[in-house]
Amino acid sequence: MAYLSKLGNHRNFGLLLIRVGLGAMFIYHGYPKLLGGPEGWAGLGASTKYVGVTFLPVVWGLLSGLTETIGGVLIMLGLAFRPACVFLVINLIVATATHFGKGEGLQAAAHAIEAAIMFAGLFFVGPGSYSVDKK
Repeated sequence: MAYLSKLGNHRNFGLLLIRVGLGAMFIYHGYPKLLGGPEGWAGLGASTKYVGVTFLPVVWGLLSGLTETIGGVLIMLGLAFRPACVFLVINLIVATATHFGKGEGLQAAAHAIEAAIMFAGLFFVGPGSYSVDKK
């Protein structure tokens, strides 16, 4: 399969595809959370109880929506890429803990776990050449 051996030359394009796809999906999931207002933020922020944080649920809910929405934009652009990855991993750890805390099990938590692993890996790999942060 010699024709596949040159795909490594397109590593930066692959990273761009991953960034745009993941970023778009996190905007899609995060933006409605921002529109939820204080009541929605309080419900979302109450999830932090599963990691031992029981104060200011409205603030945590708002921050979660902002992390997913603005983090998605930053991931897509490759701007402040590694900090965005860190915030998204933290957000996804809380999401994972919430699924387990509610007794929903691995099947329900799988998406959050997979996304956290992806962002953790991207943290080390970086955004690639096709990014605003390109050095």
